[in-house]
Amino acid sequence: VKEFILLGLSEDQGVQKTCFVMFLFFYIVIVAGNLLIIVTVISSQRLNSPMYFFLCYLSFVDICYSSVTAPKMIADFLVENKTISFVGCIAQLFGVHFFGCTEIFILTVMAYDRYIAICRPLHYTTLMTRRACGRLVIGSWVGGFLHSIVQTLLTTQLPFCGPNTIDHYFCDVHPLLQLACTNTYPVGIIVVANSGMIALSCFFILVTSYVVILVSLKSQTSEGRHKALSTCGSHITVVILFFGPCTFTYIRPSSNLSEDKSVAVFYTVITPMLNPLIYTLRNEEVKSAMRKLWSRKLGNEKG
Repeated sequence: VKEFILLGLSEDQGVQKTCFVMFLFFYIVIVAGNLLIIVTVISSQRLNSPMYFFLCYLSFVDICYSSVTAPKMIADFLVENKTISFVGCIAQLFGVHFFGCTEIFILTVMAYDRYIAICRPLHYTTLMTRRACGRLVIGSWVGGFLHSIVQTLLTTQLPFCGPNTIDHYFCDVHPLLQLACTNTYPVGIIVVANSGMIALSCFFILVTSYVVILVSLKSQTSEGRHKALSTCGSHITVVILFFGPCTFTYIRPSSNLSEDKSVAVFYTVITPMLNPLIYTLRNEEVKSAMRKLWSRKLGNEKG
């Protein structure tokens, strides 16, 4: 097999045109919204805490993650022959798992940061130094790379000699396993164990850290409690939106691909689009930093 044919989200021409407009808008919002957060965090001296350092990287990963699948999906809505080369398919598979897993680790690191800030405030500055934060981010990237390499190598070892039609809008492990000309059950188990173990263990760490945070809030003042709940609320929302669909897709051997591709829209497009909105709408510091940034830009232009 030299290339694969992607069926996309729908084969209806009218639906495809509507989807083209809708997903193009979504992708523009993803890139613009996340870039705005990156520029705001980098240019604002007030947003120099570890929380915003991690948020900056989360926004960068979101742009990369959606860029692996969204442009190809949007372009395919306008063409009849939705093909992707074998190399392009494997590259897409690698990118989806690399950036997706990195995002999972960064979200877990952000939960750890909130846990230290709320439960051990006196040790916060000594534990969350610039170097420690840098190491946590590097660890997230390395973890994502290792996970992705395993998934990619397992898939490339399989023989593809028969059907080449993928009932999905991007190349992923489960759709490719169904096309392989061999018994893929052992590989499927390893793939599910690899993805499922990462998703479940990180989700367990996240849930545990937030339970501990909520218990410790009882001893806080009402103002401190409100501020902590505000930042944690944003994070919990993002975690549920991202982990829910991700876990559903990768924790079980795939049986229904049309169901999987509908769920995949959530973690490849919807969550990266909502992240900037969730973090800015609930965070006064980010909103005021954005207002200052724009007023400074407008002032410079007028001057």
